[in-house]
Amino acid sequence: MTTQKLVIRSMRKNIKMYYLYFFAMIFSISLYFIFSTLQNDQTIVNMVKSSMHFSTAFQVAGILLILITIVFTMYATSIFIRRRSQEIGMYQLIGLSKAWVARLLILEHTILGLGALFIGMLVGALLSRLFLLLFMNLIGLEAMVGLTFSSQAVIQTIAVFTCLIAVTSLQIIWTVYRSTLLQLFQANKQNDYFVKRPSIVSSILGLVGLSLIGFGYYVSTLIVDHADLLLFLMILVLASTILGTYLVFHTTISWILYVFRKKKNGNLGLYNSLSIAPLMHRMKGHANSLTLITVLSAMTITMVSLSYSLYYSTENDVRLAMPFDFAVENMQEEAAIISSRLEEEQIGFNHYQLDAIRFVGTWVEQDTNVDNRHRAFMVFSAEQMVQAGLDVESPRDGEAIYHNTRAIIEGVETSFPKYVQYPSDDEANRLTVSKFRLENVMNYRFYGEQLLVSEETFQRVRDSIQEDEYKEFLTFEVFHLLDTEKSDIASDIFLTNVDSDQYITDFYSAYEGSRQTYGLLIFIAGILGFVFLLSTGSILYFKQMTEAEQEKNHYRTLRQLGFQVNDIMKGIIRKQLFVFFIPLGIGLIHAAFALNVGSVLIAASMLTPIIISMAAYIIIYLMFTVITIQYYKSIVTNSL
Repeated sequence: MTTQKLVIRSMRKNIKMYYLYFFAMIFSISLYFIFSTLQNDQTIVNMVKSSMHFSTAFQVAGILLILITIVFTMYATSIFIRRRSQEIGMYQLIGLSKAWVARLLILEHTILGLGALFIGMLVGALLSRLFLLLFMNLIGLEAMVGLTFSSQAVIQTIAVFTCLIAVTSLQIIWTVYRSTLLQLFQANKQNDYFVKRPSIVSSILGLVGLSLIGFGYYVSTLIVDHADLLLFLMILVLASTILGTYLVFHTTISWILYVFRKKKNGNLGLYNSLSIAPLMHRMKGHANSLTLITVLSAMTITMVSLSYSLYYSTENDVRLAMPFDFAVENMQEEAAIISSRLEEEQIGFNHYQLDAIRFVGTWVEQDTNVDNRHRAFMVFSAEQMVQAGLDVESPRDGEAIYHNTRAIIEGVETSFPKYVQYPSDDEANRLTVSKFRLENVMNYRFYGEQLLVSEETFQRVRDSIQEDEYKEFLTFEVFHLLDTEKSDIASDIFLTNVDSDQYITDFYSAYEGSRQTYGLLIFIAGILGFVFLLSTGSILYFKQMTEAEQEKNHYRTLRQLGFQVNDIMKGIIRKQLFVFFIPLGIGLIHAAFALNVGSVLIAASMLTPIIISMAAYIIIYLMFTVITIQYYKSIVTNSL
């Protein structure tokens, strides 16, 4: 038999084992081809040139996509080589050289890869326009999109595929040459660990695992109040949580299952014998992969949920930072021109004048060790803000409310009351800041900490403040647009009539900029999330598929004893739910605490985006559980 015929026969024989691997490769190649096509689309190229954020995001995402694909392919290849170890050993036993066997396997993988490459690029070319339309919709751009075939994307995809084949070929050569015949014939044996009575050390390690996870969760709650130690605390949380997760899978769960078996006096019954017993024996062997899957699941859910939350709440967040559509400071002439131009374009608006005081003052802290540095403050009247259409709380006389959307991000202490001291001719030269609000009362582009006071307090501060170079009486001209459908036209009118050197912007421009940034973020997070999910789900499926083959003889024995397929499947389903849902459940809890830390970046509620993201992840994850259970059912059904 020729090598070519042997390769075709081998691939036909192992088609059931390869089909999900083949699909996963097609999916990964399709996503990378789509990503490469978008990178080389002229509209996106222009965006990348105009923004370093876009350029960096695409480069990092491309590298991560390549790394994920390579790691996943290597892991899947190692599982398939292990499953075919007896076949490889038989080739060597009949006198074929290791070089011939390696060449056979490499040729087989190359043919499989070329098929996945061709189909993946074809699917990617067909779907690239759909993804481009989705991307344009996310960032709010309207452009004519045609079905283009990017030769640069083809070259990039082929280059990545070549690297993938090279890496897997080296892996195959390394495995074939370093394995003895004995190792090859025993490689597919069950690696069960005999579960002894847990020792004191294992019990301690089991509790340490839970304690480390709890410690990581506790430290994560401190990040919000200690932003200056952000990097150190994040590393501490990651290290504690990952190590704790590993110990939970390696020791804690085995210990819990042992206690369960002891309570049953060893009489587990059929269902528990098919679910609990295999987990007890194999949990230590699965600790590495289950830890990896848990961490990847947590990372994916956190990444997708946080990016979707940022995109979902973009308009609300920008509105909290910029309560007025337009605002200018001491620019009455420009405001008059803007009003005239808006009227010419028949754009409805409301125009108000607001008084403010800017002065250099000092935060007076109760703690004498705190550095009370001088900084600029802006004081506004609550009554004037209400007249201008803002829904704000009016503080009591002599008190102020501190408004700042970036206070938590900037690490500003938000515990109140505090005091602000200002230069005054009177002895009463302090304002009591009684409350904090995570919103602005004036667009964030203007310099100074924003304080809201009553009209009486405003007039008193204005009359008593000392005349010096560090004080200004300001008049803000602010606009509310009534005809929001013409916001783009109004934005152009505003920007063309203010000095660009003053870096003044408007609500619409800030919103569109944030929408593009977060649209790119959610798009990249979605692609990476799909690949992460595909990788973790496939890894679990491949491992369970291998176990099903190893346990086939057990199912045959049970069938010969008279047990029905449905009886056996009840125990198997319990096992699969445990294997799939324990990593998912722990990953969801990890993600929940990570998102709690990430919530400091967003003033709006994250609940809806998080629920949607988690629900989508769980549904797709469940598909792998169903596929695995169906594979087990076919093994049990055909065991006789």
